[in-house]
Amino acid sequence: MKQRLTTVLIFAFVIALGASFVVYKLVEGKLTALAAPSTGKVLVAASDLPVGTLIKESDLKLASWPGALPPQALTKADEVIGRGVVATIYAGEPVVDTRLAARGAGAGLAATIPPGMRAVAVRVNDVVGVAGFVVAGMRVDVLVSGLAPNSSRSDRLGTQTRTVLQNIEVLSAGQTIQKDTEGKPLTVPVVNLLVTPEQAETLSLASNETKIQLVLRNPLDTKEAKAPGTAVAYLFDGMPMEKPKPAWVPKPKPVSSNPVMQKVVTPVMMEVIQGSKRDNVKVGQTVTEKVKEIGK
Repeated sequence: MKQRLTTVLIFAFVIALGASFVVYKLVEGKLTALAAPSTGKVLVAASDLPVGTLIKESDLKLASWPGALPPQALTKADEVIGRGVVATIYAGEPVVDTRLAARGAGAGLAATIPPGMRAVAVRVNDVVGVAGFVVAGMRVDVLVSGLAPNSSRSDRLGTQTRTVLQNIEVLSAGQTIQKDTEGKPLTVPVVNLLVTPEQAETLSLASNETKIQLVLRNPLDTKEAKAPGTAVAYLFDGMPMEKPKPAWVPKPKPVSSNPVMQKVVTPVMMEVIQGSKRDNVKVGQTVTEKVKEIGK
């Protein structure tokens, strides 16, 4: 009896051990499959591709990418070759569609202009504000200085200055659209600004009729300042540039419709005689009014 019980127990133990081993292997296989990263092929930059570059076949290479592919990553060379770069792509970085210009847009400055925007060239000189430090990607305000046309105030105020545009992006400085990675000042004769068509009209008129100055601002400071403008005259008396208030004009006194009541005595004392009564008329008082007072 004891021998039969022992045999049953040993058999049950072997069965349980085998079942545990099978379950272990199944679970281990599932975990390994989940842990193993999925790999795919993606196009990456063979070298740094700065803004304005027209991509060639030698600029690309196909590489394995562990895990999920980046959003809008491109995997076919014919989707990339011949397109311009609008945002720098560094070596080994996947080529994504959002960093490339549309097919047929070409390369250079034109490819970096978003739809609905315009690039306007503004001429500067070596001593205009911080023009030597303005590089692609910076944000500037545009100030204009000149004499207001057909204004009687111009002779009295002299040259006036106003901020006409604020928080404008610089597309390029001089003949380059690259950012200055070394942080060195760059003296340039022309700065290209990214503006709307309406702002382009303002800049074109201002560059022909007035002097333009660029004011560098913090790219994180996007708040529009309420600058009233100033003039040469206000540099000495410290007054803000505001419209002059109209001179004080006294309110006219109501005039009677009776022509006799409108006749006013000259500003002198006069003696009025009515019967046995005599009296003097005050300055500015009508004759008819005084006659009525005497007759009461």
